[in-house]
Amino acid sequence: MSDTIFAALDRLAIELPSWGFANTGTRFGKFIQPSAAATIEEKLCDAAEVHRLMGCCPTVAVHTAWDFPKGLDSAGEIARRAESKGVRIGSVNPTLFQDQEYKYGSLGNPDPEVRKRALDHILESLKIARATGSKELVLWFADGSNYPGTANIRHRKAWFEEALQTVGGMLSADETMLVEYKPFEPAFYHTDIADWGMALHFARKAGSQARVLVDTGHHYHTQNIEQIVAWLMSEGMLGGFHFNDRRYADDDLTVGSIDPYQLFRIFYEIFLFGWEQGAPPEISYMVDQSHNLKNKIEAVIQTVSTVQEVVAKAALVDYEALARHQDRCDLIDAEECLRKAFRTDVTNTIFQWRESRNLPADPLAAFRESGYTARATAERGSRNRAGAASYVES
Repeated sequence: MSDTIFAALDRLAIELPSWGFANTGTRFGKFIQPSAAATIEEKLCDAAEVHRLMGCCPTVAVHTAWDFPKGLDSAGEIARRAESKGVRIGSVNPTLFQDQEYKYGSLGNPDPEVRKRALDHILESLKIARATGSKELVLWFADGSNYPGTANIRHRKAWFEEALQTVGGMLSADETMLVEYKPFEPAFYHTDIADWGMALHFARKAGSQARVLVDTGHHYHTQNIEQIVAWLMSEGMLGGFHFNDRRYADDDLTVGSIDPYQLFRIFYEIFLFGWEQGAPPEISYMVDQSHNLKNKIEAVIQTVSTVQEVVAKAALVDYEALARHQDRCDLIDAEECLRKAFRTDVTNTIFQWRESRNLPADPLAAFRESGYTARATAERGSRNRAGAASYVES
């Protein structure tokens, strides 16, 4: 059992989001944390601390508008800062939703000038990715409409196809573009990329370097995410994940906090595919969470720990026996193959793996004992509290 789990954990790499360490809010308000990061330097420091404790988070996802205030001119320097802290710049995310010009959409905007600016921003983000050494461009769009009859859905589809084909044509053979989807919010009548089928369509239109990104929170309440994962893998189009969880429509909860068995079932499909193919599929695993109430670094440690636990359990499934039971329609025995692995306590084995890799057995306890939050609060607290006051006054 130990060898199987050790091998699975050695292969696992989880990318952390720069924005997950910053003060963020909901539509209703923002709750400030004194230790939260504000600059890319501070975000990289926080991500590096998680990687130091967990040993499997070597890259940091960035948003171009938030993390590169000088655009392409700052990309090389930021990449060097990341490397000096023991991490690298990972996926680059164009920011296509916050500017006033995107009120009616970005690539789906009826104004051709706005569509051009959005496309230019994506292409600039690709240049930034290359300057940082990143090979992955992740695209999520808030585009859609709130009321019937207010947008031409077919025209918007065509505009997306045209723009994404342009971006796809710019990618080199070692670069990947991931297309994300979300059923609703902030657009509540129609969303231009609302489900995995639409994302798959656009990825195929974009060319051979484009894949679909599955956000584990971006689904309707009863949707079978693991079936979507299985279908995308069978089509060779699953590019990556954004890890979080949701109750009803939330998508910023700590991964596995609501339904860890669903996360296990997703990894079961991935491990089954790898067992059948003789090698694990190439999939990017990324965290996408912005915690307003939990300590941000502690929440990320919880997330990474949960993924490690679920991966360890998925690795323990007897896939050879499972295949026999499936072929014979032995329903109970097949299901028990999953249930047995999921019920297995892998805690001590994970502790052993961590210690064998010179990592703390209990990373959350080690973080709390390190005094990192107190030091970050001392360095950042006055600025964060001043920001909270100005936010309330405004």
